[in-house]
Amino acid sequence: MSKVIEETRSRVIPAIDIIEGKCVRLEKGDYATAKVYGDNPLDVAMSYKDSGIEYLHIVDLDGAKAQEPKNLKIVEKIRSKTKLKIDFGGGIKTRQSLIDSFNAGVEQVVIGSLAVKDQDLVKSWIDELGGGRIIIGADTIDGKIATDGWQETVKMDIFAFINDYVAAGGKYFLCTDIQKDGMLGGPSNALYKKILTNCEGINLLASGGVSSMDDVVKLSEMGVEGVIVGKALYEEKINIDDLSLFGNPSLNDEELD
Repeated sequence: MSKVIEETRSRVIPAIDIIEGKCVRLEKGDYATAKVYGDNPLDVAMSYKDSGIEYLHIVDLDGAKAQEPKNLKIVEKIRSKTKLKIDFGGGIKTRQSLIDSFNAGVEQVVIGSLAVKDQDLVKSWIDELGGGRIIIGADTIDGKIATDGWQETVKMDIFAFINDYVAAGGKYFLCTDIQKDGMLGGPSNALYKKILTNCEGINLLASGGVSSMDDVVKLSEMGVEGVIVGKALYEEKINIDDLSLFGNPSLNDEELD
């Protein structure tokens, strides 16, 4: 595995999903399946930092439901105490919530539902802030793009959706196969291969179903830019120290402009 680790260029990004100030995981995006794994997200983030991890994916599930971020104070505390490079999503619907998120110290924001429902607005943000600062969420269920906390789907071709944002300056895309999320059954490798084949030059973050280091290695070999790992860490299917051995390739500052 050491040779693969040396050659990989994928970032490894542990995930913290927050409900009512606690670390939780859902199954297939269903809030009714929420399982609490920690009462203090800062403690979890500190443990990742202490293991050598440099990146963190935070999802504000309260914010996703409320249509506005609800846990930015927690995000701000994690950033100030750990210096982890954070990408953050959940309820970002307005320019003010976008700016508030950056002011809390996040490196990148994830725009999901709004990227589907108001493409002109999100493209204006890309034009203003640079494509590297905004990660476009392209989450799917049964091949359709899902919105509103994954509670609704729309008939939209995922490849056309991504390529349309690429033409507008988008650089980073996060794709979760919702049927895989939180199930520890392995990621949607076939879907990611299709995306990388049909959408050239993108930085793809893969999320959902990652259950072993073998999954991480295969995704990295495929060419995804980042691998998000959530439940597998809480359930000790993946050891955080093994994950950190993959290294933490730096985000390209030019890409973030």
